[in-house]
Amino acid sequence: MLGDFCKEANLIEMRKIYVKLLVLFAAVGLIALIVYLLIINIPTPPIKEINKARIALSKAFKNRADTYSNDLYGEARSSYDSAMANWQKENYKFIYFRNYDKVTNFAKLTIKKAERAIETSTLNLNSYKVKLKDKIETLNKLVEDINSYFNRYPLPAEVRNSISNGRFQLKEGEIDFEKGQFLLASKNLNNAEDLLSSAYDKAYSDLEQYLKSYPRWKKWAESAIKESKKNQNYSIIVDKLSRKCFVYYNGIKKYEFDVELGRNWIGDKKKMGDKATPEGMYKIINKFSGTKYNNALLINYPNDEDKQRFNLEKSKGIIPKTAKIGGGIEIHGSGGKGVDWTEGCIALEDSEMEVIYRIANVGTPVTIVGSIKNLQQILTR
Repeated sequence: MLGDFCKEANLIEMRKIYVKLLVLFAAVGLIALIVYLLIINIPTPPIKEINKARIALSKAFKNRADTYSNDLYGEARSSYDSAMANWQKENYKFIYFRNYDKVTNFAKLTIKKAERAIETSTLNLNSYKVKLKDKIETLNKLVEDINSYFNRYPLPAEVRNSISNGRFQLKEGEIDFEKGQFLLASKNLNNAEDLLSSAYDKAYSDLEQYLKSYPRWKKWAESAIKESKKNQNYSIIVDKLSRKCFVYYNGIKKYEFDVELGRNWIGDKKKMGDKATPEGMYKIINKFSGTKYNNALLINYPNDEDKQRFNLEKSKGIIPKTAKIGGGIEIHGSGGKGVDWTEGCIALEDSEMEVIYRIANVGTPVTIVGSIKNLQQILTR
C-alpha cells in the first residue's frame, strides 16, 4: 500500500513539473511572439528607394542635366531634398509612430524627374551642339567673306583689330567645341560673332560709300573699251578693288594681270605723299627702262580734272594750303609682293610688265577706276 502511495505521489509531482514547464514554454512563446510582432511592426525606412533616387540624380548630373535641363534637374534635386528632410523629421518621432510614406513618394518622384531630366538634357544637348556647329560654319563663312572682300582693303586699325580678335575667339570656340566644353564654346563664339559682325558691317559701310562712284567708273571703262575698238589700238584699264590690270585691243580683252597699288589706295589721290593711287582717265607720256623698278610707263597724273579738284579742295580747307599735288605716277615692274606697297604707282611682276611695256606706246590710254563691278556683283561670288 505504502509503495503504491509513493508512486502516486511521484506522478502527481511530475505532473506539476510538466504543467510548470508547459506554462513556462507558453509564456516564453508568448513573449517571443510579442517581441516578433513588435519588431515586424517597426516602420522600415525606404533605404532602397533613397539609394535609387541618389543614383538617378548622380546619373542626371553626369549627363549635364544641371546645364541642359536645369528646370527638371532642379525639380528632381528638390524632391530628393524633400525626401531627406521628411526622413529626418520621422526619425525624431517615437519608433512606432514613424511613417515613411512621404519619404518613399518623394524618392520615387526624384527618380521620375531625374530620368526625364536625362532625356531632355540629351535632346537639348544634341540641339545645342547642332546650333553651335551651325554658328561655327556661319562664322567661318563670314571670315571667308571678310578675307575675300577686305583682305587688302585699307580698313581702319580698330576694324582690323576686331577682325583679328574675332578670328582668335572663333578658333578658341572651335577648340572648346571639339573638347565638349559647349558653354565655353558658346561664350567664345558669341564674342567672335559680335567682333566679326561689327567689323564686317563697318567695312561694308565703307565699301558701300566708296562704290558710290561706280557709275562714273563704269562710264570711264566703257569709254576706254569703245575708243580701243574705234581706233583699233591698245587700252589699259586698272581695277583697284580687284587688283587687276586689263589690256584691251580693238575692244577685246587680250591680257589680265595682277597689280599692287599704293598703301593707301582707297579713294582718289588728293596730294603728294598720301600714298594713294589716283583714279581717272590718263595716257602714257613716257617710257623708261632700267629704272629701280625695271620697266616703267609714266602717266600724265595730274591731269586737268585732278588739278581742278586739288585747287577746289585746297580752297575749301579739305587739304592743307601748303600741300602739293604731286606726280610721277607710273605703271612699273618689281611687283609680285602680294601686298600694296607703292607710293601710289601700279606695280606688276617684271615678266608681265615686259608685255605691257612692249605693246604700250606714248599716248596709250590708261584708265584707273575704283572698280569695274558694282556692289552687288562684288558680293556675289
